[in-house]
Amino acid sequence: MVLGLAVFEFHIPGALSLKDKRRVLSSLLNRLRSRFNVSVAEIGDQDIKQRATVALAVVSNSSSHADSMLSNAANFIENHAGLEIIKVNTQLL
Repeated sequence: MVLGLAVFEFHIPGALSLKDKRRVLSSLLNRLRSRFNVSVAEIGDQDIKQRATVALAVVSNSSSHADSMLSNAANFIENHAGLEIIKVNTQLL
């Protein structure tokens, strides 16, 4: 069993309030769950309106499959309007 974990730090330039931030993040998290069947949650910077830290986890039977799923999800996130990726940290356990 292989666990793939990716932690993303985002800048959300259009968020003028926490409500704006929630709108952008909710859309992204719901799309990731439905499209890639991954576990995803906001894990940090909840009180900062233009920053977010999100973790994405996947369980697979091979490291290549887990890595591929994380890469596909990262590519999807890069194309999501309304946010910029500041930093990404991925690990396979």
